[in-house]
Amino acid sequence: MEITTSIIIIAIASVVAGGLLTMVFLRKGIAKKGELLLNEAKKQAEVIKKDKILQAKEKFLQLKTDHEKYINEKNIIISRNENRIKQKESSLSGKYEEYQRKQKELLTIRNNLTNQLEIINKKQIELEKTISKQVEKLEVVSGISAEEAKSQLIETLKDEAKSEAMVYIKDSIDEARITANREAKKIVIETIQRSAAEHAIENTVSVFNIDNDEIKGRIIGREGRNIRALESLTGIEIIIDDSPEAIILSGFDPVRREIARLSLHKLVTDGRIHPARIEEVVNKTRKQIEQEIIEIGKRTTIDLGIHGMHHELIRLVGKMKYRSSYGQNLLQHSKEVANLCATMAAEIGLNPKKSKKSRTST
Repeated sequence: MEITTSIIIIAIASVVAGGLLTMVFLRKGIAKKGELLLNEAKKQAEVIKKDKILQAKEKFLQLKTDHEKYINEKNIIISRNENRIKQKESSLSGKYEEYQRKQKELLTIRNNLTNQLEIINKKQIELEKTISKQVEKLEVVSGISAEEAKSQLIETLKDEAKSEAMVYIKDSIDEARITANREAKKIVIETIQRSAAEHAIENTVSVFNIDNDEIKGRIIGREGRNIRALESLTGIEIIIDDSPEAIILSGFDPVRREIARLSLHKLVTDGRIHPARIEEVVNKTRKQIEQEIIEIGKRTTIDLGIHGMHHELIRLVGKMKYRSSYGQNLLQHSKEVANLCATMAAEIGLNPKKSKKSRTST
């Protein structure tokens, strides 16, 4: 019994001693492992620290390089701007010097002109005095005044001019009677030759442009009633064929062609195309063109200084805007046309009154 107890105690003591030894060894192992882990962590921390330092240095160098590049670019731009400003300053200074030089030249010229004007005025006064003295001497010698001599000279010149004019008019009328038939035939032949086919086509056709070919059907209308109404009201032949986005207006009267063209433009713009609307638009357009012709004729005669011309002649002058000869607008020759009309009016007894200025200019 005692032996068994002793064995148990020894066994318990052995277990306790083994546990204690095991705990001591475990603590030593854990301590060594902790030291190893700590050393490894320190090494890794040093490596990470070195990497971060290297990355920071590289980033700093990159930022420094970019900053230097940016500074260099700005310095280049600033130097360019400074050079440009210097060039402008030099240019402005040169221009200012040139301006001052021209100003001085102008002042010199102005002073010279002023001196010359003073000299001319003095000479003019002296000349007037001399002329007045000569006139007084002539009046004493002739026994009549200067005004009376001038009146006698004017009357003499008037009589001579009238006699010469009558002789010239008589000769011109006789010559015109002799050569009228021949000249008339010559004019008719030249007119026929000039009115060749290609010129006639150019001067009798106008082209009206449209946005799309669908408008052609609306212009023709149901069973052609719209186009017939347009042709009957304007007196112009409207040709709608396969020409893309174009309608041809054919007629010998350019005024009627212009009325037809403007009427078509208004109708297409408005969109309402039917016989009643067509008649209304054509009538309004005809009145507008007639008013424009009269205004152009009046403006032309006023510009030429011709007054009192018959209203039909004024209307003929205004119609020259819509007539053409060899591709040129006859309104370019409105001065010759208006003067010709004034001459014709004087010959047939309408007697337009022209101002002295216009007679001198013509």
